[in-house]
Amino acid sequence: MSEASSMRWYVVQTQPNAEAKAASNLRRQGFEAYCPRYLKQRRHARKVDVVAKPLFPRYMFVAVDRAVHRWRSIQSTIGVSRLVCNGEEPACLPDGVVDAIQAREDAKGFVLLDTRPAFAPGDRVRVVAGAFIDAAGLFSGVADHDRVSILLDMLGRKVRVLLDADLVVAA
Repeated sequence: MSEASSMRWYVVQTQPNAEAKAASNLRRQGFEAYCPRYLKQRRHARKVDVVAKPLFPRYMFVAVDRAVHRWRSIQSTIGVSRLVCNGEEPACLPDGVVDAIQAREDAKGFVLLDTRPAFAPGDRVRVVAGAFIDAAGLFSGVADHDRVSILLDMLGRKVRVLLDADLVVAA
């Protein structure tokens, strides 16, 4: 936030796929808007590309000094569904939440997510999609930045298989 006044961060729910529109209209009204984004790999028809996606789809943050800003105007902003409230009063975020998210941004402003699997070697896993759907196995290790190695029981023996990390969950 730009000044050391009573500016606090609040949560805004946006209309579907309208985060950029809502942010633009909020900024035009003098509010500081923040919609954290990350880079997501999208696979379609044997093609992989990387697209920017909101970290919290349909939600963003807006900084408001309630002594200065007319916060009720947020409710009628184009692209905004509602300001998240506790009863009649807007619900403010605890201090440091937005700062912690912004601290994880790279030079281009995208939030860096920890993409390493949360498995240790030997953990039981299950495949959720693809040719080995519903197969159970043991986590073996990380093959590269987006693939994991697992051991599957096939034809009475353990077979090492490399899969996309997002296809494997804890069993």
